[in-house]
Amino acid sequence: MYVAVKGGEAAIANAHRLLADRRRGDRSLPALTIEQVIEQLALSVDRVMAEASLYDQSLAALAIRQSRGDMIEAIFLLRAYRTTLPRFGSSVPIDTAAMQIERRISATYKDLPGGQLLGPTFDYTHRLLDPTLLTDTPVDEGARKPAEGGSTMRVSEILAEEGLIEADGEMPEEHVAGDITREPMEFPMPRDLRLQALARGDEGFLLALGYSTQRGYGRTHPFTGEIRIGEVEVELDVPELGFAVSLGRIRVTECQMVNQFKGSAKAPPQFTRGYGLVFGQSERKAMSMSLVDRALRAGEFGDDIVAPAQDEEFVISHCDNVQATGFVEHLKLPHYVDFQAELDLVRRMRAEYEAKTARGHDDMKDAAE
Repeated sequence: MYVAVKGGEAAIANAHRLLADRRRGDRSLPALTIEQVIEQLALSVDRVMAEASLYDQSLAALAIRQSRGDMIEAIFLLRAYRTTLPRFGSSVPIDTAAMQIERRISATYKDLPGGQLLGPTFDYTHRLLDPTLLTDTPVDEGARKPAEGGSTMRVSEILAEEGLIEADGEMPEEHVAGDITREPMEFPMPRDLRLQALARGDEGFLLALGYSTQRGYGRTHPFTGEIRIGEVEVELDVPELGFAVSLGRIRVTECQMVNQFKGSAKAPPQFTRGYGLVFGQSERKAMSMSLVDRALRAGEFGDDIVAPAQDEEFVISHCDNVQATGFVEHLKLPHYVDFQAELDLVRRMRAEYEAKTARGHDDMKDAAE
């Protein structure tokens, strides 16, 4: 709120009370519990955790409840809380090859080594409202299946055996991963920071950009090499111990897009990669992220940069929904002084225009006489 604006404290306090009343809703209905949000609105919880960059289901559920289901407001709340937390160090890179998989699909190989695993998905459901969900209908418990463990070969490894895909990127041993939440952004960005920004970027914005690449605005001819969802172990390297300590397991979604590349003077024809990795079950976000990641690598492969999705500064500067919300919603705050100044300016310009128009009419009249 602007410091020039005084008063209004009582109105603001009343607005807060009204918000709390609307949040609770009809008192004859039981209050929504955090556990219910976690278990029954899991995909919303996953999105809030992903775009807030904080993996905590209870806090994400609390933010959703507090925001009355407004996803961006919930993300804002969780990010604000995240800024209060101390940072103890960086975890060891997670090993998604050793993921306990609950869903794994590929659009490139029908007989995928290790098999296709459909898992929980809307892909094969009819988009029809289900009236049985109006009541608490018992669910078939037989559908539950434990996640599959062990190392599972990736599609990219199959292509790599024939030398048909670019190699995995390697970072120098002395490379220290950056943190866009603590350091100002500078362009051009290294890919690790760019992927951080995309991972916490707005799903809808990235979806629109990914869609634009498929419609010809920076076409990269993508195939879904593999999507896998499951739990991975997070470890922290403790120098005093000399080995990594497990902090627990988190659920993530990983997507690798395989993109055709005709070759250049420096590289032979091959497939290239787009990569997405996000918290929880968020495959639409991971797919969109991987499409945009590949589009933003246009310069690496000598592609012409002709589309918004290929413009790093445009994409990264506008993909953050919390920043975008703040800039758009600040227009609701008082701008009385600014508006009065523009109002006076428009009035003077209008008076000058009318005076000039009147003189023109007089000149034309005199000429006619």
